[in-house]
Amino acid sequence: MDISANKINFLLSELGWVYKGIKGWLTTPQGVRQGGVQDEDKKSGIPYVRWPESILKNKLLQNSVEQLSGATISTDPVQEAQKSEEKGFREKFEAKHRSTDGHFVRSKAEMLIDNWLYMAEIVHAYERKLPVEEDVYCDFYLPTGKVYIEYWGYENEKKYLKRKKAKKDIYEKYGFNLIELKDAHVQNLDDILPRLLLKYGIQAY
Repeated sequence: MDISANKINFLLSELGWVYKGIKGWLTTPQGVRQGGVQDEDKKSGIPYVRWPESILKNKLLQNSVEQLSGATISTDPVQEAQKSEEKGFREKFEAKHRSTDGHFVRSKAEMLIDNWLYMAEIVHAYERKLPVEEDVYCDFYLPTGKVYIEYWGYENEKKYLKRKKAKKDIYEKYGFNLIELKDAHVQNLDDILPRLLLKYGIQAY
């Protein structure tokens, strides 16, 4: 599949390896770890990122390209085990609450969050896979600001708390923008969410 430079930069941005500056593309600390080198065009002065040829073998990038093209994504045994655990959680908490925009979510609290984002005209995805090697899915993803939202329920359940800690460790490991919501926040989204979103440059109203 032929992919334009624009789409490649979009994929790299989704992975958190680059971000769009005023004139061109700039590398992030994650991008540097993947071998990205910041450079600029000598004539125009527009910045861009150079990548080593080995980047073509990177599993995360390969998966992103395969997702974009609709191809089957290959997995290894560890990923299969992670998927099995994630699937078990999803089967236990079935997505049967329908939000205003048509998303089926797993709890009334998630439905309230989804409805709030929809009414605030904030583009969002539900249960999007994190752009990492680990098989982990967020509750909500906001492309604007690249912000992830997690609603933490079931705080009295041991397995859930273990899963929560593992997810938080991954968010911290990759430096993702994370908003955490609890039951008390869900009852007061109009006051809580605009303030939390503004930290990441997202204006709710």
